[in-house]
Amino acid sequence: MKNIVRRSLAVIATCALAFSGVSVASATPLPASAPSIGIVAAKKAPAVTIKKIGTKTVKGNAKATIKPSYSKAKNVQVKSALLKVTKGKRTLAKNKKSVKLAAGTYKVTTTVKYKYKGKTSSLSKTQTLQVKKASTKRSVKMSGKSYNCPSGFPVKGNRTGSKKEWKYHVPEGSYYSRTKPEECFKTTSDARKAGYRASKR
Repeated sequence: MKNIVRRSLAVIATCALAFSGVSVASATPLPASAPSIGIVAAKKAPAVTIKKIGTKTVKGNAKATIKPSYSKAKNVQVKSALLKVTKGKRTLAKNKKSVKLAAGTYKVTTTVKYKYKGKTSSLSKTQTLQVKKASTKRSVKMSGKSYNCPSGFPVKGNRTGSKKEWKYHVPEGSYYSRTKPEECFKTTSDARKAGYRASKR
């Protein structure tokens, strides 16, 4: 009889533990999922970057020398950098290291052939290039109402002094900032040729 009672108690205890474990487990909150963190991979710099060739300015019938413009990453070996130049439908130069161009508008293709990590590759880029003629103007007429001269014409010509004298003022002069010019010149020599004399201050 005692054995039966003991076995019954053991079964009851086992069941109690089992039910207790289930209830505890169900009462325990599930761990929150870890917040996702976005990892942005750093952009890898290109092995070679072809740069824009800037606008050129020439005097008269002179020609501007055009060369490939590019940058390269470390350990990149540039095999060649060549130009192709077209104007309209006509090809003016092909596979040239440099080209001389007169004033005009051109299509310029830069092609760079390079070796990186044992692999040989090439990169090409086409741009519109302007070669401009330098201005032959030596002066610009002004209204006498503004204090500023156009870019490239820094010398102020003034005819409104107390004695109606024709004087010119340079940027470092005492009266330069307060002078409203009737004419602006590229150089003091141009101002003198036009009949102006230097301001005393």
